[in-house]
Amino acid sequence: MDTKPNREPDIRGMLYGAAGEQKFRISRHLPAPDLRPFIKHYWMIAWDLRGQSPYVQEVLQHPGVNLVFERDNTAVYGIVSGRSQRVLEGQGRVAGVLFQPGGFYPLYREPMSRLAGHTLPFREVFGMDSGPLEQALFALEDGEAMSRVIDGFLRERLPEAEDNVKLVNRIVETVVDGRDITRVQELADRFALHTRSLQRLFLHYVGVSPKWVIQRSRIHEAAGQAAAGALPDWAALAADLGYHDQAHFIKDFKAFVGVSPEEYARKLRSPEQR
Repeated sequence: MDTKPNREPDIRGMLYGAAGEQKFRISRHLPAPDLRPFIKHYWMIAWDLRGQSPYVQEVLQHPGVNLVFERDNTAVYGIVSGRSQRVLEGQGRVAGVLFQPGGFYPLYREPMSRLAGHTLPFREVFGMDSGPLEQALFALEDGEAMSRVIDGFLRERLPEAEDNVKLVNRIVETVVDGRDITRVQELADRFALHTRSLQRLFLHYVGVSPKWVIQRSRIHEAAGQAAAGALPDWAALAADLGYHDQAHFIKDFKAFVGVSPEEYARKLRSPEQR
């Protein structure tokens, strides 16, 4: 069974990720095979900033709900349309579940668009106090062992994956894994769906629109290229990502990241300017 943590975690969703990795340790772990229609991966973060200034990590979320285990603060986080921030200070650990795009719907059973941008207490979703589970998790040091505890908890509560959950997961995977889909109509055509049906499917099972997923995937790719090696040719990258012109690419990047691609790349190379 493949349960090994990624040796090089995918940090595309973490803005200024290399700087962040100087402040905390992160690992990602696969769920048990029977849970993979619902769960993309588990993530564990630990930090020790005692005697240092707090660190603010900015995140461009992937298209999936997060269940975050933290002592006395465990909660469910819906998809955030813009950037989100996490302040790390002192010493601490958190363990998270990134659900597949449609993977949280079987637990929520309401249109996922209602959860987008919102946070729900653990008890409101699961009908129990999170304390005993937090205690069991944080008594462990090994991320794999923690993952197996979460496996057991969620396995007891998740039903069989319905067809629409599997379908929406495949659709989002098609967008994220390739660059050839740059328009909602192209995505609808690929899966033989009307655009309105695709929109309804996404809002009900994912919580955001297909256009948002396409845009977010392109910005993740652009941010990753900005962090890798030499500075990109921005005009060529914009065209490669399906933009008609560089101006629209810059507008989207700035809307999601908060700065232009060029400024983001500059800050990556001069962390003190953040």
